[in-house]
Amino acid sequence: MSDTFPAAATTPATTPAATPAGTPPTARKHTALPKARTLIEALPWLTRHHGKTVVIKFGGNAMVDQELKAAFAQDVVFLRHAGLRPVVVHGGGPQISAQLEKLGIASEFKAGLRVTTPEAMDVVRMVLAGQVQRELVGLLNEHGPLAVGMTGEDAHTMTATKRYAEIDGERVDLGRVGEIAEIDTGAIQALLDDGRIPVVSSIARSADDDHVYNVNADTAAAALAAALGAETLMVLTDVEGLYADWPNSDDVISQLTASELETLLPELASGMVPKMEGCLHAVRNGVTTARVIDGRVQHAILLEIFTDEGVGTMVVPDQPAEGATL
Repeated sequence: MSDTFPAAATTPATTPAATPAGTPPTARKHTALPKARTLIEALPWLTRHHGKTVVIKFGGNAMVDQELKAAFAQDVVFLRHAGLRPVVVHGGGPQISAQLEKLGIASEFKAGLRVTTPEAMDVVRMVLAGQVQRELVGLLNEHGPLAVGMTGEDAHTMTATKRYAEIDGERVDLGRVGEIAEIDTGAIQALLDDGRIPVVSSIARSADDDHVYNVNADTAAAALAAALGAETLMVLTDVEGLYADWPNSDDVISQLTASELETLLPELASGMVPKMEGCLHAVRNGVTTARVIDGRVQHAILLEIFTDEGVGTMVVPDQPAEGATL
């Protein structure tokens, strides 16, 4: 029996063309390559912010739009998994107003702050801690057991004194509205060290009686950022940032110093004043940058932190520390 086998038949039409010696094969086109490039673009920012604390004030339209809320939760969880230490501080203006109206309690604002009667304070406490906070914690925890809700009352995290407004040179009583007097970061630091995401409602215990105070969330976030020695304070709002010459122009100021901001403060609309005062307080008390960003843009937080363009206004100290990268 012969050990030779007939040669395999070949079909010229299916035989691949010979590649000249030394010529590499053509690289395949990888459809996921743009994703890799995006990740690489973020690498310098990931390196810069790794291990740093970021305080984010959650507010504006992002609080009431379902898609924006979901995107916000994804951004915060991304920061946590990217090695940052996010802390979320929230108010709940739209939800508080809706509940007060439902109960027939009048809402009044003076100097951009809500006048808070004892009756209204009960509603504020209920809405912030029982509704807004719980929903936000739930959205974050859809991505893992990360978020823990608390109020400024818990573990004496925030202590406040009574705040008054000044209108046309006169002192105006705002009721149960407080000014942060002291921050105890112990509970929040413990949560951060445990890999959690603290979600803090802007309610504070009174420094001198048994009352609790409604604290503007922008003010509370700024005070907490300073006390934590945060790298960045981010304030979500419903505008693109700080306008250079509103309403004559919609050009946004991309960056300004603390002194430049202080000069502009008297000219700002009342709703922007607490936000920009908070940014000013933060950068003058050790926070490297404070940013007002457009919360109407999905994933605004990631766009601001991890890209060159950004989506808002950044406030920096007058003289950044030597070697600091902004």
